[in-house]
Amino acid sequence: MQATDKEDVCVCKGCRHCLLCSSNPQENGDSNLKQIQKYMYCATCDKAYISEANIDTVNHPHLGVTGTCIDLDGVRIVDDFITEAEEVYLVEEIDKTKWMSSQSGRKKQDYGPKVNFKKQKIKMDCFTGLPQYSKQFVNRMNMLDILRDFIPVELCCLDYDPNRGSAIDPHFDDFWLWGERLVTVNLLSDTYLTMINSEHSSEEILLPMKQRSLVVVYGEARYKWKHSITSCDIRGRRVGITLRELTPEFLNGTKSSIGEHMINVALSYNGKAI
Repeated sequence: MQATDKEDVCVCKGCRHCLLCSSNPQENGDSNLKQIQKYMYCATCDKAYISEANIDTVNHPHLGVTGTCIDLDGVRIVDDFITEAEEVYLVEEIDKTKWMSSQSGRKKQDYGPKVNFKKQKIKMDCFTGLPQYSKQFVNRMNMLDILRDFIPVELCCLDYDPNRGSAIDPHFDDFWLWGERLVTVNLLSDTYLTMINSEHSSEEILLPMKQRSLVVVYGEARYKWKHSITSCDIRGRRVGITLRELTPEFLNGTKSSIGEHMINVALSYNGKAI
């Protein structure tokens, strides 16, 4: 049974909105006053093609579509990374922990150190490691060439629900602490990760995230493109598990002793959500 609050509570701040604090779903980051050119990403070609309004496939969406295409370096998608049975197990294990209300209609569970990114300070007091249920799929990740040396030190579960207007605004993940590769396992429903060009914000690329798939964002896609998920792309409950690694400064640089401690705690797999 899902461990959650008795009732949903809005914790949105600033310009963020969800359906709990706004009667107008268009206020939840889905309306654009400027013209946006949307592209659909093809994992087979590593290219993004102009997306037709009625396109409804994630398998070679460019077939039969003519026009401009753009390169997007730094994306790896692995469909069916976990089985249906493993998905059921993971969601059951995740739901045993209480979900905390987050902004823009999301709920979250964090397994990682407390970080003040503005002051660049880390508190390890409450960090007890990654959750036990993640060990099996982390080991499987390390069997992929692109993740062979990936050492996660933080795991975040996010719960999206269309009834809350769940979304996440365009953003970069921190560059000081979190390393190059961001890894997400997508559970319960298909969605799209929207990539926004930080230099040309009128360009957006939709990355198909199928149910039970794994998505790795790195390189140009990590550092030049912001990422988001719009509420209109949440059509059923979705649970995303995102794992992050450390920057070289914490692996073999001036802060390697801190990094070594974080890794040792993370890989104990005795974690409880903070």
